[in-house]
Amino acid sequence: MTATTFERALPLVLKHEGGYVDHPADPGGATNLGVTIGTLSTVLGRAATKAEVRALTVAKVAPIYRQRYWDAIEGDELPAGLDYAVFDWAVNSGPARAAMALQRLVGVADDGKIGPITLKAVAGHDRQKLIGSLCDARLTFLEALSTWPTFGKGWSSRVAGVRKDALAMIAQAPAIPTCPACGKPLAA
Repeated sequence: MTATTFERALPLVLKHEGGYVDHPADPGGATNLGVTIGTLSTVLGRAATKAEVRALTVAKVAPIYRQRYWDAIEGDELPAGLDYAVFDWAVNSGPARAAMALQRLVGVADDGKIGPITLKAVAGHDRQKLIGSLCDARLTFLEALSTWPTFGKGWSSRVAGVRKDALAMIAQAPAIPTCPACGKPLAA
């Protein structure tokens, strides 16, 4: 729920994404700091080269992550911890897929766009359980991919790390005031 969570979440995502790779089994092709050649091409409005992908820096990719992934999943509006878990899934598999998984877990229409209805539903759920369920759903999705035999060990480790770090973010977040009568979170 705070813009500062992006600054904590981005280095965690980048730790998982790593540096330049161009693995033949990766459908994303040449990738650096998690930004694929296709994503960079879209951002540039023209075909990017592998050299341009290789030259990416954290300063250059941060705005891409902010706009294409964090803002796309309404990261500033999600509770701390859950914002990071949804963000990391969005980076790894697309914002719509991550949003739809969250929407299914909170029982709203899975249109792939997090808005007021999804945010209200999220507020009524226990964050720890939601993060656990989201990570479980993500792992199930990844296990079904044809590239699981190649990348599964790394993905399993990533999801376990996201779960751990997302849960730690809950403890670091300021307390959300709750209604004394019903125990539900109060609007900020």
